[in-house]
Amino acid sequence: MPGRSVLVVGGSRGIGLEVARQMAESGDRVAVTYRSGEPIVGLFSVKCDVTVPEDVERAFAAVEAEQGPADVVIINAGVTEDCLLLRMAEEDWAATIETNLTGAYRCAKRAVRGMIRARRGGRLVFISSAVAMLGEAGQSNYAASKSGLIGFARSLAREYGSRGITSNVIAPGLTETGMTAVLDQERLDHIIAQVPLGRIAQRWEIASAVRFVASNDAGYITGAVIPVDGGVAMGH
Repeated sequence: MPGRSVLVVGGSRGIGLEVARQMAESGDRVAVTYRSGEPIVGLFSVKCDVTVPEDVERAFAAVEAEQGPADVVIINAGVTEDCLLLRMAEEDWAATIETNLTGAYRCAKRAVRGMIRARRGGRLVFISSAVAMLGEAGQSNYAASKSGLIGFARSLAREYGSRGITSNVIAPGLTETGMTAVLDQERLDHIIAQVPLGRIAQRWEIASAVRFVASNDAGYITGAVIPVDGGVAMGH
């Protein structure tokens, strides 16, 4: 499926940027959204805050004007506001749910609208987390938002499968990104000790899984949750 129109929501750094670069290298026309910072050199970049409905509409319209309706939409935008429950402010809960889950709803709704109009099917890929299955102390808001993506994606798989639109979830474990770079060695060693493969993931490993479920080879896979976590959440 060369030359498809691909949009990576939250594609300016980390896993999202690696996904965008891999898909561009495979011949797709790739756009990314970013909330802050500068546009990404070599990729069509659109500023978008997924908590603002008007931003989402503008971003999709800009992508459609540049490279046609999105055939593949990878929803990766996310934030963390870590805190133990009894210390968690309502604002921290609301901000996490608003970006990670409600933002995904806004993007998926707009994506499906374009895919149905184009009448050539499509791929929705949501980036969740191993934390969605395991839970994590201090991340109840994040885990709830990432768990919500699973039920959301599976519901869309049932709603739009007849239209040729697949909806799948990638659930990474701890991955080498800017987020992990701030962890102290003791915390990192503790996390790695729980991973059967004994290491954290590289960004390209997550991106490769995303690229597969977005490909023609995965045309009969929908409603799946694919862990890329070194075995840490096996059995869930």
